Amino acid sequence: MSQPADVSYSCGSCGYALNLTSSNCATSSIGSKYSKSINKGSISFLSIDPSRFTQVDEVNCLPITWGRYRSKSKLLCRSCGVLIGYGYGDSTALCGLESPTSSASSYKKITVKIRALQPSGSI
Repeated sequence: MSQPADVSYSCGSCGYALNLTSSNCATSSIGSKYSKSINKGSISFLSIDPSRFTQVDEVNCLPITWGRYRSKSKLLCRSCGVLIGYGYGDSTALCGLESPTSSASSYKKITVKIRALQPSGSI
């Protein structure tokens, strides 16, 4: 049996290559959680290429649990600026509680809107 081809994704608005691939989808949650996220129109990826996105931080400095703060960044297409999805993480740096050292690779969760993507063929 042959493996399905790995699909790369581009911005659904302008066609800019986002360096997101089907092999990088977070499939560990396949089951009821995965089905619910698909029904909501989003899919999760394990990581992103930060050079392909403009990141806009949304700061929430209220703790979500004792001692933890949550950061949320909008991930915009670097070419046309359309919203592609969100990166979520735990960050106290954005609230001025420590020096900022976070990057796109430190996101604990990356959620992308399915409608914001278009397949751009196999790699």
